[in-house]
Amino acid sequence: MDSQVPKSPKSQTRMTALTEALKEQEDRLLPCVHCGFCLPACPTYVRLGDENDSPRGRLHLMKAVVEGRMAPKSRAFQTHIDRCLGCRACEPVCPSGVEYGLLLESAREVASNAGPSITIGKLLMSIVGHRFWSQYFLGFARILRWTALPQVIARIIPSVPALHPIRFGLAMLAATSATNLKNSTSESFKKDDDDNLAMQPKARVALLEGCVQSSLFSRVNRATERLLKVNGYEVVTITGQGCCGALHAHGGANKSARKLAIVNLNAFDTNHFDYIATNSAGCGLALKEYGHLLEKDPKYSKVAKTFSAKVRDISEILTMSDNGPKVGGEIRLKVTYDAACHLCHGQGLLAEPKALLKAIPNLEIVDLPREEECCGGAGIYGITHGDLGMSIGQDKVNSVIQTHADLVTTANPGCIMQIGAGLILARSTIKVQHPIELLDESYRRAGYYAD
Repeated sequence: MDSQVPKSPKSQTRMTALTEALKEQEDRLLPCVHCGFCLPACPTYVRLGDENDSPRGRLHLMKAVVEGRMAPKSRAFQTHIDRCLGCRACEPVCPSGVEYGLLLESAREVASNAGPSITIGKLLMSIVGHRFWSQYFLGFARILRWTALPQVIARIIPSVPALHPIRFGLAMLAATSATNLKNSTSESFKKDDDDNLAMQPKARVALLEGCVQSSLFSRVNRATERLLKVNGYEVVTITGQGCCGALHAHGGANKSARKLAIVNLNAFDTNHFDYIATNSAGCGLALKEYGHLLEKDPKYSKVAKTFSAKVRDISEILTMSDNGPKVGGEIRLKVTYDAACHLCHGQGLLAEPKALLKAIPNLEIVDLPREEECCGGAGIYGITHGDLGMSIGQDKVNSVIQTHADLVTTANPGCIMQIGAGLILARSTIKVQHPIELLDESYRRAGYYAD
């Protein structure tokens, strides 16, 4: 085992960050790494059966690197840290309360610095994190999606490892297309006589637009605005906002994540609104952890904590009142719900998104087997870890198909793309949609706003 520890100033800084992260949770780590409760919750351990691919195994690897018993560039550290989905399914079952996700981000920063300088993941993070290249890349993606070619090409490309990134990437893009529900069975409803919009707003809400969300799922953002207004909230437009930095933080590019976070902190003046609404599970978790990401920054530490304290998923906001969201018009479909990891494990929200679906009359909601298991998306995991991501994703797709639902809903763009791609390649007719879109259609049918 190579025991050399990097000596460069940058490497030492990243090592210090991991060391401090481990030290902060030292009291929790000692019992946690022995109990084993996390093992059956970990998707990679369940499928590979390798202790190093479990949360406690990865914690042992982190400690070995920090203590100088293993080099960050070693194959074991690089492979097993990179192979983690970051789904955080281990956190709710840990009796010691170890914040594994935060430790993983520090470990990935060390691993990324010691690993190859160019990878598919690093390339995609560079594109998404750059305002110009992000707009160019995602703009091209929208044009390609409009041609309807991605689905056709994805289905005819041979299923071979060398072509997997292209094949699955095209299927993911195809899955971002809107689902037309206007032909599903419904009845006419009169516009609600409630004059909520004329009343004093319940609160002022600023919406995080997001990078992928605003480019490929702008319809979800607009639906979010409409739902907030119908339920009595004032929506505040925020200019100058950008990428949340979630992909970068989860991928070990913490320096870039901090830069992107600061852009948003400068754009959002927390004195002018009560909440920051998010409709992307991954983005929401990233924003809620800005306080941790920037806790060492003398200028932004306090600002980041204030910012994070105001972040709420859209389902949290709409279910704040005892009555929940306003009831919409009926939609007669069979629907199942997939619990996005960073929403249910990271933010502890499971009942809230389901409450949005329950506000739709005559919607048949069927349980999804193992709904809280990761879909294998994990940002770009489905592309960078083709075989394993496909295996995990296929289990989710099979569970969805077994429900015989017309539609599966999930509250994260990455999950929509991952599950949608799997369904497309399986030639299933089941579509994927954000719960917000479904409730928005229900409100349209109720007459809360015009077609």
